[in-house]
Amino acid sequence: MKSEGHPDYHFIKVVMTDGTEYLTRSTYGQQGASLHLDIDPKTHPAWTGGSQHLVDRGGRLTRFTSRFGNLGLKK
Repeated sequence: MKSEGHPDYHFIKVVMTDGTEYLTRSTYGQQGASLHLDIDPKTHPAWTGGSQHLVDRGGRLTRFTSRFGNLGLKK
């Protein structure tokens, strides 16, 4: 295979939202670059089990409820 067919795979530093850091290999940036995360498993509700609620934007939830009745959905 041609040498230019492979991406540049190198070590970078990943910085979590709480400031913890770890080294990993990636094609992101250059060797030694830092990737600062805005969302990670320590803060995202999908992993932390945070409050999950439906937001009615543009009346979509209201239209659904009026069409199909209240199927046990909480507002």
